[in-house]
Amino acid sequence: MEEFHKVRRLPPYVFEQVNRLKASARSRGADIIDLGMGNPDLPTPKAIVDKLCEVVRDPRTHRYSSSRGIPGLRRAQANYYQRRFGVKLNPDTQVVATLGSKEGFANMAQAITAPGDVILCPNPTYPIHAFGFIMSGGVIRSLQVEPDDGFIPALERGVRHSIPKPLALILNYPSNPTALVASLDFYKDVVAFARKNDIIILSDLAYSEIYFDGNPPPSVLQVPGAMDVCVEFTSMSKTFSMPGWRMGFAVGNERLISALTRVKSYLDYGAFTPIQVAAAHALNGDGADIAEVREVYHKRRDVMVDSFSRAGWTIPAPAASMFAWAPIPEQFRHLGSLEFSKLLIEHADVAVAPGVGFGEHGDDYVRLALVENEHRIRQAARNIKRFLTSTAKQPNNVVPLPVRR
Repeated sequence: MEEFHKVRRLPPYVFEQVNRLKASARSRGADIIDLGMGNPDLPTPKAIVDKLCEVVRDPRTHRYSSSRGIPGLRRAQANYYQRRFGVKLNPDTQVVATLGSKEGFANMAQAITAPGDVILCPNPTYPIHAFGFIMSGGVIRSLQVEPDDGFIPALERGVRHSIPKPLALILNYPSNPTALVASLDFYKDVVAFARKNDIIILSDLAYSEIYFDGNPPPSVLQVPGAMDVCVEFTSMSKTFSMPGWRMGFAVGNERLISALTRVKSYLDYGAFTPIQVAAAHALNGDGADIAEVREVYHKRRDVMVDSFSRAGWTIPAPAASMFAWAPIPEQFRHLGSLEFSKLLIEHADVAVAPGVGFGEHGDDYVRLALVENEHRIRQAARNIKRFLTSTAKQPNNVVPLPVRR
């Protein structure tokens, strides 16, 4: 039976192959250490859970909620931006609550994309950045992901060689999956380019609070004039260990926020009101919960970088995010990231995310998530060391597998 048009535009879901192998191994009794999905294992802070329990006892909160977010939640997000970035937002016109940043991106794509519109998107990047627009009829033009001196020339080429002119540019720093961080000077250059060329900027800032080296990542909205062309998406999933609560935000340009709000009004009634109240309580807190989460990931990062290095796999230390972007060891690189990920499950009981799932330019890497405790990370390193040692003794220094095409 022929697949539907929009489904045909989507490639096979790479991560599903890894998930099937992982489930099969566990069914055989294997203890898989899962560093694949970026699914926080830390509990939501008690004060947030307590606020949810308090509010949920009021039956009035069980009715339909507000699609764009209750007023108190939008005010809390505006106040957070003022404290953290020095950015002033009107909570009535420049803030909308979303069901996580992923839903926000997908619905923004629905709101602004006409068939054939060109979107400039980093490669590799988080899949929804590209596929939200592909499902909406857009066309993706890939850019480099590094926020360095080559980025603006790449933008210039993207505009020069795109027909029609690009509609929007995706930014994601700290980056998922690469963990790269952008500077405020970088944002200034990009905003100037976007304003000059009438291009929308959609910035994913989901990892703004997970940083390790003392320099908080900036917001693109800190740049004067950015509000004319920008919308930024944030999420409470990682910052407050609330992934299953599905709570995020889009903030910025009034016209774009209005378009997203209108689309959402046809699609959902917003998150459950007690969740929104608890989220507002979290945002209005003193930041202690955020600092605790950050410290946990910092320690895990250091343990992973050190223990994996001792195991024979050198991993660059990420400056931010809850991920390490790890080059595949040289002797396995010809296999590609998917086959290497399968090897790790089958021979080391370790699950990782294949880099090709984030774009073809990620195929020499795998993404490691800091979602296991320090003991389990060290165990993963020991398993990998045994795997690397055993394959080094093979005649060809590698477990036979088909070379990627």
